[in-house]
Order: sequence, then C-alpha cells, then structure tokens
Amino acid sequence: MESILKYYDFSKFFPDKSNTFSENLICYSTLNDTHFLIFEKENTIYNLYLSRYSSKKSIGCTPPETLELLVANYDKSISEHRIILKKYIW
Repeated sequence: MESILKYYDFSKFFPDKSNTFSENLICYSTLNDTHFLIFEKENTIYNLYLSRYSSKKSIGCTPPETLELLVANYDKSISEHRIILKKYIW
C-alpha cells in the first residue's frame, strides 16, 4: 500500500480529529483547491473517499462539505480498485 500512496502523492497519515473517520488515521491527495481523495486506515483496512473541503487545512480538523465512499477495503491487487483511483487522479 505504501507504493500506491507514494506513487499518487498522498500525504503522510495523521489522526482524524473531525470525528468523520472515527479518529482513525487518514491521508489525502489533492485533486484541486477543494476536492481531495482520502484514504482512511482502519487497523489493516484502507477505505478510499472523495471529499470536498473549503481548504486543505480543514482536512482532519472539520467535517467535509461532501464525502463519498469510493472503495471500501481497498486492495491494490483488485483491478477495479486501481481503476477507480486512477479515474480521479488522472
């Protein structure tokens, strides 16, 4: 999973303090000024979300304006999961 996060330029994991992700660790990748992809790390499971925040500084501090679960239990060996990630990054 580390290679995926590095390849797509995700941030380092940090604790969610907004109660949106149950205080799990999260990391993000910027799509534009207000839209971000977020990986939530829940023990050994990674969930991928599309989110909207007013700014990058709000991630993990305040609830997102919108949040959509794209992939539950992301697995890089499943091609459909990789395709969904690529769809938003490229």
